[in-house]
Amino acid sequence: QLQLVESGGGLVQPGGSLRLSCAASGFNLAYYAIGWFRQAPGKEREGVSCISSSGGSTNYADSVKGRFTISRDSSKNTVYLQMNSLKPEDKADYYCAASRLRLVSQCRFDRREYDTWGRGTQVFVSS
Repeated sequence: QLQLVESGGGLVQPGGSLRLSCAASGFNLAYYAIGWFRQAPGKEREGVSCISSSGGSTNYADSVKGRFTISRDSSKNTVYLQMNSLKPEDKADYYCAASRLRLVSQCRFDRREYDTWGRGTQVFVSS
């Protein structure tokens, strides 16, 4: 019933851009922090970016800071991850997740703080 669905992945050349979407059904995303995580083959799942339930606070991993932007569109119950200046190292499966608790003022990249996950969308960065 509670579901997140990612979309927007695909193949892009280095330096290109993609916008990932995380659409919610069964609950209102405005009450939860939303995190974007990624996992490359043979590597641990890592936090990429997150946004607070209010939308007033965001965090980014050092590896994507200045290149990625997270945002909300409450009217569409969707969170976006705009990815610019993509590098081959960004190739991974990207997942969005909603926080366990409501009204999260500051988000973190601790996976234990998220309990609703999408199935992921694949991002390929190659020339």
